[in-house]
Amino acid sequence: MKQFWNERYADNTFAYGKEPNKFLKENIHLLPKGNILFVAEGEGRNAVFAAKEGFQVSAFDYSESGKQKALALAQEHNVTVDYLVSDVLELSYEKESFEALVFVFTHFPAEIRKEAHLKLLQLLKPSGSILFEAFGKEQMNYTSGGPKDIDMLFSEEEVKNEFPAISFDSLSTEKIVLDEGPFHQGEGVVVRFIGTKK
Repeated sequence: MKQFWNERYADNTFAYGKEPNKFLKENIHLLPKGNILFVAEGEGRNAVFAAKEGFQVSAFDYSESGKQKALALAQEHNVTVDYLVSDVLELSYEKESFEALVFVFTHFPAEIRKEAHLKLLQLLKPSGSILFEAFGKEQMNYTSGGPKDIDMLFSEEEVKNEFPAISFDSLSTEKIVLDEGPFHQGEGVVVRFIGTKK
């Protein structure tokens, strides 16, 4: 998988565009100002947007080429993003370091997904916030992006199970139209939530 993402991000074109995810853009005002961590952030479009909005931004991904493009995008916008190249299960952040976590189309392999989510929850301060959008199970019927492994896609029940310490302010499955770079185009189905750590 690491090679896959390094190759996808090696191209000069931004795979998912330079503009932030729409769900994040519409709801970032709900997140507490402070340290925010972008999970599996790729080429940096969402992290750079948050930095421009005044957040102190950290991000990680295991793609070196993703980091290079993210830092170039940050420089283009004259903002700073602290970007770590790491596997999710080997992250070195201190526990309870962040006021908010952002997951935008983060699809870990099924065999580590729950463990990864629980590890990431440890990094969130009590009363911290999560913003989450990822492809739902029904995305298998669409060609607008996402993994073609149903076990990597989400249902609302799986979200509740894998984020046990979260009080959900909103949780829904939505049919949307994606327009995010060459790899997210057309109708799709997403699971979204905004929540608070208990």
